[in-house]
Amino acid sequence: MQSVLKDCEDKMKKAVESLKREFGKLRTGRASTTLVDNLKVDYYGTPTPLNQIASVAVPDSRTITIQPWDRNAFSIIDKAIRTSDLGISAVNDGKLLRISIPPLTEERRKDLVKVAKKYTEETKVAIRNIRRDGNEHLKKLEKDKDITQDDLKKGQDEVQKLTDGLIKKADQVLAEKEKEIMEI
Repeated sequence: MQSVLKDCEDKMKKAVESLKREFGKLRTGRASTTLVDNLKVDYYGTPTPLNQIASVAVPDSRTITIQPWDRNAFSIIDKAIRTSDLGISAVNDGKLLRISIPPLTEERRKDLVKVAKKYTEETKVAIRNIRRDGNEHLKKLEKDKDITQDDLKKGQDEVQKLTDGLIKKADQVLAEKEKEIMEI
């Protein structure tokens, strides 16, 4: 029974961590390296993550700098940024690429909050599915006479407590992200 509970807890925590990673990709008014972390660059015919061919830094809250290790990579990185769906462009000064993050409009902020809420709802559904799977596993254990009915009830209560706690955590993560997005 303990292994079922541990498994459920691990999976639910991973769902919340995944939500945090998704939120990292959402563009807020503040510069962050996570904005370009997953950007793929066509480097010598191979889609390569940007952070594997250049160093990415955030010198201030509105700027991201990208310094390619290969001088020939400037144009392909610039092209990858322009063709991405991030809605940003880079300025090449010969030594590095600078990306200025413009402040978000009120309408764009509200759209981003809707996207964040959608991600959170998907995470909650995933957590509830994990709860269902955990409860089914516990019922199977009880049916196979590996645990008693009392243990089953206790186990289901534990799974429910985990579910409630991690859904609450997902809501907290959403509230923080919503506050960050709406901040001017």
